[in-house]
Amino acid sequence: MLILVINPGSTSTKVAIFDDDKKLVQRTLRHDVSELEKFNDIMEQEDFRKKEILKFLSEEDYKVEDFSAIACRGGILPPLESGTYRVDESMVDYLKNKTKVKHASNLAAVIGYSLSNGKIPVFITDPVSVDEMIDEARVSGIPEIERLSLVHALNIKAVAREVAEQLGKKYEDLNMVVAHLGGGISVTAHRKGKMIDVNNANDEGPFSPERTGELPVGDVVKLAFSGKYSKKELKKMFVGRGGLVAYLGTNDVKKVLETGTDKEKFYVDAMIYQIAKEIGGMCAVLKGKVDAIVITGGIANNQNVVEKIKSYVFKFAPVFSVPGEFEMEALAKGALRVLKGKEEAKIWGEKNE
Repeated sequence: MLILVINPGSTSTKVAIFDDDKKLVQRTLRHDVSELEKFNDIMEQEDFRKKEILKFLSEEDYKVEDFSAIACRGGILPPLESGTYRVDESMVDYLKNKTKVKHASNLAAVIGYSLSNGKIPVFITDPVSVDEMIDEARVSGIPEIERLSLVHALNIKAVAREVAEQLGKKYEDLNMVVAHLGGGISVTAHRKGKMIDVNNANDEGPFSPERTGELPVGDVVKLAFSGKYSKKELKKMFVGRGGLVAYLGTNDVKKVLETGTDKEKFYVDAMIYQIAKEIGGMCAVLKGKVDAIVITGGIANNQNVVEKIKSYVFKFAPVFSVPGEFEMEALAKGALRVLKGKEEAKIWGEKNE
């Protein structure tokens, strides 16, 4: 069974081809920031990214019709239980027109459904909006605003299970803090197999290579009413042009650490400081009973960053580094479980909205 996997990020689209659970090829289609800035909205990038994927398939001598299924990264849907869902017109319409958060992951199912042309099944697994938060974690301090569970759930769940296996235990029996470090940063508290608290990777937590994370709310209000920026400009400032991009003009952590000035490296150290502080907070959520702290995501490939985070948090629990991302494998396996009848695909519909 051939599976095409699609996983869009803020400035790239990862694509892979699996034969059953064996990866045949994977490539990261990188998109120049100046090219993406031509689009006013993330969803306007659909045709641009779709053409890049078709070009990749042509270069690898495949056609869409060759595949048994397309497995896509789940976008920002209403809160859902974990699992594999079949993509349908209702889901595509929600991601295009109704979702409240603009995010590159919203493109995956939309592009996959368009490529399939209704001829092959399209699935998502463990979307960004997987929600297992406890009630206390939802309270923001303003009744009109509720904290949301929007994180890199797919990779976080995959690496949590891998570390549990390394420890010779079940994920469902452990308490963990898992930090996913990429273009956005998600730090999550896991209690007995459930993500009971998270930082919304768009709006909360540490600043990241491309996002501001939490901001002093009073100053944000002043900025919003200064008359200097439109709503769209402010949103782009917070997500896309925030974090290291705002300070240094680049999201390349590796390059800054290798060739940057001391002043430039200072901002990476400040990001590491905030990541460690968030990890410490999640350890408190677990009442200090933490079996493992896991650092994952693309930035975890940089051992210098990992060691600096460890220097802050090593006394809380053993620290495991699982560099990179295992999202492509997790997506392919999710689709295969359905295709082989090991799991029944969940149906997303109007009742979920």
